[in-house]
Amino acid sequence: MRILQLDVNSIEYEMIKPEARLYEDADEKTVSLKNALVALTSIEKGDSEEDVASAVKDLSAFMEKQHIRLLVLYPFAHLSSNLEAPERAMFLLNLMRKDLGDRGINVVSAPFGWNKKLNLDIKGHPLAETSRTYPGKGKAPAPKANVPETPKEQKVKIEQVDEENMFSRIRKSDWAGLPDTDHRTIGEKLDLFSFQEVSPGMVYWHKNGLTIYRGLTDFLREKLVKYDYDEISTPALANLVLWHVSGHIGHYRDNMFVFDSENEKMGMKPMNCPSTILIYRSRKWSYRELPFRTAIFDKLYRNEISGALTGLFRVRELTQDDGHIFIREDQLENEMKLLLGFVKEVYDTFNMPYSAKLSTMPDDHLGDEELWEKATNALKRSLESNGLKYTINEKDGAFYGPKIDFDVTDAMGRKWQCATIQVDYQLPRRFKLEYIGEDGQAHTPVIIHRAILGSLERFVGILTEHYQGKFPTWIAPVQVRILSISEQANDYAKGVLEELLKDGIRCELDVSDRTIEYKVRDAQMLKVPYMLVIGKKEVEAKTVAVRTRAGKQKFGVAVKEFLKEITEEIKERKEKGIYDS
Repeated sequence: MRILQLDVNSIEYEMIKPEARLYEDADEKTVSLKNALVALTSIEKGDSEEDVASAVKDLSAFMEKQHIRLLVLYPFAHLSSNLEAPERAMFLLNLMRKDLGDRGINVVSAPFGWNKKLNLDIKGHPLAETSRTYPGKGKAPAPKANVPETPKEQKVKIEQVDEENMFSRIRKSDWAGLPDTDHRTIGEKLDLFSFQEVSPGMVYWHKNGLTIYRGLTDFLREKLVKYDYDEISTPALANLVLWHVSGHIGHYRDNMFVFDSENEKMGMKPMNCPSTILIYRSRKWSYRELPFRTAIFDKLYRNEISGALTGLFRVRELTQDDGHIFIREDQLENEMKLLLGFVKEVYDTFNMPYSAKLSTMPDDHLGDEELWEKATNALKRSLESNGLKYTINEKDGAFYGPKIDFDVTDAMGRKWQCATIQVDYQLPRRFKLEYIGEDGQAHTPVIIHRAILGSLERFVGILTEHYQGKFPTWIAPVQVRILSISEQANDYAKGVLEELLKDGIRCELDVSDRTIEYKVRDAQMLKVPYMLVIGKKEVEAKTVAVRTRAGKQKFGVAVKEFLKEITEEIKERKEKGIYDS
């Protein structure tokens, strides 16, 4: 049994048509609900009543911890390729419904066997999306004996993989049938990235995609200098002791990659906060040295269910533009003002409007209520002093402190939860963090967790669909393509290429014998912002004819004039081009 549990602000599903030979009646065509735990569930061959009992226990425990009162049990076959027969699957799903109801849980069951249109608005806290796998027949698989293989045995296995299985496993994922507006379709056309079956849920960045990825990190690093951050990096692996202290083992183990190494239990980090805290703990701190702002772009690893992987939007290896700020309590309001300014600068650059949500103290919380009220009021004042309208999500804060989440709206009107700012009073206490105050006594700092773009992989996907591949010049993989009309113009075109490359412009040269119409169409298909067309007239006048991907043209432009204009456009990260009205 595989379950992807989602803590959602809202869920809506519409019944399209039955798709299985056995299906349940649908009482309503459309169902719309708010504030629920959604359990996307696949019943696999070998699942038993014991597995149902384990799943019900875990779901009810999570709901109790997060104070969720409604559960939507949603049959979701896409999580598994080893599905049970419909009769048995329906029996076990009905058993789950009964067991959950017997525990006093309000359950809404999405009908089994239907093709449904699904819309979800998932909450922003770290535990909002977690997956669990139950091994079947109520038992975990028997552990293999820890017997080292001999070199001969290892060699035989390698030879078998090389000769028999290599090409059946090493192939690109198939995205046939996706709409033209999907980032995976656009990514393939523009040669941005691919996914390979040997690394499920992990991105293979091609040159063009990596250019966009690096453009985002370079952009953020400029902001880090402005806002006085220290960029750090920490190991991908740590002993599970670290994750026990942080509390992740109790909440997040099923989504971690855990393995044995020389009799030690090791885990690949799904989040940066625990290891960042160890850097703070590595020395003594004075109140004068705070705030201590850290930023980190390390890879994170989350063991998502394979059926939930969705291109760049949900991956197993990801990078967050993560930050952790260690402050004195009296610095909270001012630090929040700086962070809200940071968020505004970033999203204004992409011309993406956003809205804020303030989540307050949940019933199950840690720490003094007076401290919570003080922190929440500081967040409110920060939002209001920056002129930001916001809604309040009552009792939806993290268990360690209140938080602000930002919903970003793209060009198609879709909302994405990207930036988040969380105030944390709990981890500093769990890790016994201290600084020496003005009074000479030890005090506990507060940690602000913040991400501006969130997952960089996911944000590249959002931008790809937001711009439909027509990236602004500053982040476009190829900024200029030089098109020679005839062989006589080739030498001059090569000279123009060298001049642009010398000034750091990402450009390509097309001196093929194809027609100029074909060359222009090819560059437009690849969404190149600018084409410099060079023929006999341009060679004689030592100019270029500038053509935009939208079809606008300007003739007789001096190369130095074009260089000045495009360099300014790139430096200022303008969304609109030189000749856009």
